[in-house]
Amino acid sequence: MLVGTNPLSLDAKGRVAIPARYRDELVPDGAQLVVTAHPHGCLLVYSFAAWQPIYESLVKIPSLDPRAALLKRLFIGHAQVEQLDSAGRVLLGVALREWAALEKQVVMVGQGTHCELWSEHRWAT
Repeated sequence: MLVGTNPLSLDAKGRVAIPARYRDELVPDGAQLVVTAHPHGCLLVYSFAAWQPIYESLVKIPSLDPRAALLKRLFIGHAQVEQLDSAGRVLLGVALREWAALEKQVVMVGQGTHCELWSEHRWAT
């Protein structure tokens, strides 16, 4: 179950360890996960299986609507498909780290079907 708040640290390469209690749901049998930007200034972390229906619904939205185009650019354009390394870490790309203002200390917050990844500063305010 993806619930609770977890203080974590980014390493010098921009990797964050996914808490062990979340791994079975986010990366069952070593599957991929998806990290993308959220308009509130955090990152969203989905299992690949949970991301698929979101992706499929987003690509069907007409891009001529400016709000829809913005959502597609944000969620799909920033999406990064990753696998955990042998230490259970995921690499967060520079653009995603900058979007969410992630520095050394971060907070992962379970949201039931996915997790949010916040800078410690933004989470506290």
